[in-house]
Amino acid sequence: MSHGLHPKGRAWKYGDGVNTDVLFPGKYTYTLRDPQEIAAHALEDLDPEFAANVRSGDIVVGGRNWGCGSSREQAVTCLVYNGVGAVIAKTFSRIFYRNAINNGLAVITCPEAVDAINAGDLVEVDLGECCVRTPAGTFVFPPLSSRLVEILEAGGLIPWAQERLGA
Repeated sequence: MSHGLHPKGRAWKYGDGVNTDVLFPGKYTYTLRDPQEIAAHALEDLDPEFAANVRSGDIVVGGRNWGCGSSREQAVTCLVYNGVGAVIAKTFSRIFYRNAINNGLAVITCPEAVDAINAGDLVEVDLGECCVRTPAGTFVFPPLSSRLVEILEAGGLIPWAQERLGA
């Protein structure tokens, strides 16, 4: 579920060290397969209101080391299935970052934006202009590679590869 180059929505803000078990509880890893069931348990231990109230295009904002922990893919897919348009954080765990790209979820490293955003703010990520627009101002992040933008626009690595291979 790609939101293209301009995801825009309400900010859901969390702190440092939010790990994959917090994003998607490990107790469901081997029992839930249906996308809607996975989505229903996103962030349930940290923010029980998230899954019921998040809207397509909303932006998750995190602190340092967002997505640390195991390589659990559901930590990304539960956000994607809920329609999250992007995650902005101060830093990301390498595995979460890669899983997000593979699933077409924009992940933006922009510490200044994280500090300026409040929960509930209307936030827009402009991947083409490499900026995050917030009520507190516009914040620039390092440009993403053209290949990375292509993958995000396609909705993830598999759809991107299928487009390129004509499958």
